[in-house]
Amino acid sequence: MKSEELQRLTASEPLTLEQEYSMQQSWREDADKCTFIVLDAEKWQAQPSTTEESCMAGDVNLFLTNVGDPSLGEIEVMIAEPSCRGKGFGTESVLMMMSYGVTKLGLTKFEAKIGQGNEPSIRMFQKLHFEQVAVSSVFQEVTLRLTMNEHERQWLLEQTSHVEEKCYRDGSSESH
Repeated sequence: MKSEELQRLTASEPLTLEQEYSMQQSWREDADKCTFIVLDAEKWQAQPSTTEESCMAGDVNLFLTNVGDPSLGEIEVMIAEPSCRGKGFGTESVLMMMSYGVTKLGLTKFEAKIGQGNEPSIRMFQKLHFEQVAVSSVFQEVTLRLTMNEHERQWLLEQTSHVEEKCYRDGSSESH
């Protein structure tokens, strides 16, 4: 990730190509991480010959790293493509990942750690019912949390009722 703006918004450091490949392999193989790649559907549907790579807008990730609390997932989203920001891609992808976490992984709590200067992301998570629970001046980030009670769960499932899960293997998808 070479964009200084994205590095600032995501509190990321630049990686070498070797580090990037290593990280991608880790994402694919580690059982404590889930990643959805966010595609620009309009671009994808506009031309049948368009590749997925050319439609990539960003990603949404879920970390299952709290051994003491397997019902907690840390969620993050990055919409890397500037032309796709502010269009609801982040909101929709976070809702889909949360729905996956609740229905497939049994999660009942979500946390998002966001750089203090990333106001659009903070506002988005607050609109999704997350509440601020901590501020770290050392890391310059805020922690937002959502605990899924029955009302929140129903709201989430209503927001994602249009989502259809498909299996993805080697460039093809089939209904699941």
